[in-house]
Amino acid sequence: MKIIVIGSGVGGMSAAAMLARAGHEVIVLEKNDKPGGRINMFEEQGFRFDMGPSWYWMPEVFDAFYQRFGYTTTDFYELVRLDPSYKVFFDPEDDIDLPADRVDLDRLFDRIEPGSSKRLGRFLESAAYKYQVGMDEFVWKPGHSITEFMDSRVMKSLFKLKMLSSISSEVASVVKDSRLRRIMEFPVLFLGSTPQKTPALYSLMNYADMVGGTWYPKGGMYEIAKAFYKICLEQGVQFEFDSAATGFDFDGTRISAVKTPANAYACDQVISNADYHHIDQKVLPTAYRQYTKKYWDSRKLAPSSLLVFLGLNKKVKNLRHHNLFFDANFELHADEIYNDPQWPSDPLFYVCVPSLTDPDMAPEGCENLFLLMPLAPDLQDSSATHEKYLKLFLSRIKARTGQDITDSIVVKKFFSVTDFKQVYNSFRGNAYGLANTLTQTAFLKPQMKSRKLTNLLYAGQLTTPGPGLPPSIISGQVAALELMNKHA
Repeated sequence: MKIIVIGSGVGGMSAAAMLARAGHEVIVLEKNDKPGGRINMFEEQGFRFDMGPSWYWMPEVFDAFYQRFGYTTTDFYELVRLDPSYKVFFDPEDDIDLPADRVDLDRLFDRIEPGSSKRLGRFLESAAYKYQVGMDEFVWKPGHSITEFMDSRVMKSLFKLKMLSSISSEVASVVKDSRLRRIMEFPVLFLGSTPQKTPALYSLMNYADMVGGTWYPKGGMYEIAKAFYKICLEQGVQFEFDSAATGFDFDGTRISAVKTPANAYACDQVISNADYHHIDQKVLPTAYRQYTKKYWDSRKLAPSSLLVFLGLNKKVKNLRHHNLFFDANFELHADEIYNDPQWPSDPLFYVCVPSLTDPDMAPEGCENLFLLMPLAPDLQDSSATHEKYLKLFLSRIKARTGQDITDSIVVKKFFSVTDFKQVYNSFRGNAYGLANTLTQTAFLKPQMKSRKLTNLLYAGQLTTPGPGLPPSIISGQVAALELMNKHA
């Protein structure tokens, strides 16, 4: 069977590798000039910048995929657990390093709020249960219908998963200190809603953070894309780069070929790992579209981002690998992302300094910085706006760390809403997919299986199980298993 996979993100490559190993002829069509999709990178003046994900959580998902092909993670890259996991800046002279060790974490909580470590323990036990059920029962379901979730084990779990209470209320039962609350709520900031509107189910993210740990692959996050690409090539997958899907030829109710600017590729089956909305609304003819424009316009999205990549000609001090600048109004910034979309007036932001862990990411004596500010999708952006916020970031870094890096910048690059649209065909320029709200969970997400075309499946962050590297890896495998089971 000849299978076309559209898009070489980790979802597309995981599907392609499995299908090729099963004996199918697989061609991956990629819009850009290298594999990886949103796991992207660029090099300039000896600096190597990761342009996509920078947090490595849930390492067991990566290792499980590699093991399918006889590998372990260490066959591709050295994985380092960061300790502290990250640093959080609050008011002047008030910052917290979050330790990787659980005993040290308990001591930190008790030092800030006496007695809170016991409540944290109970919270993480509940989060561990949600994580186990989520990873074992939910994420591997294709989400075709509600009947998949009628399994007795799943039904028994629904009460304990706390789907109808908020993560904010659950965190409030653990700690009262505002700094600890912000630390515990931060993992859901990118899920697409405020902590007050995000289901308590997503405390499973706290388990991934505080128990599973924050990791870093030496060589940078693009090492993940290189690992998946290598596995695909070994299985016989063919890649065509600079080959965006621009249309389809049809045979009745089946796609018979995928068209690109240069060629048309005949096929028996298609798995689209490209942006779901782009394929559904821009590439497919109206008669074959899964959803209407009204449906897509009603979807609630996770944030977009302003990304800034800086190469410095000196080393930095008082920063960690991951740094969260929460020295601003958390609630105001969330409101300006989700409720009253606008460029934030007093934003939180994030700084990653991978060269502190991996000196090869920058020339000797230099530093590599990646800055990120979450913002509402579909905003109008401009060079002037980018420079305005960079000036704000540099001022806040100076105020909190005591160092001025403005005159040390030798490489500077911005990436924001317009770039997400142009480079990834991202729906409304989002960076993190659909919001993980109750009405956009599991079978309520855009469907993996096309109802209009018998040989089209979708994978990636806008379908089951959702956004993020681990879910996307699983999504590709689920799509491949669906296709193989159909033709078993």
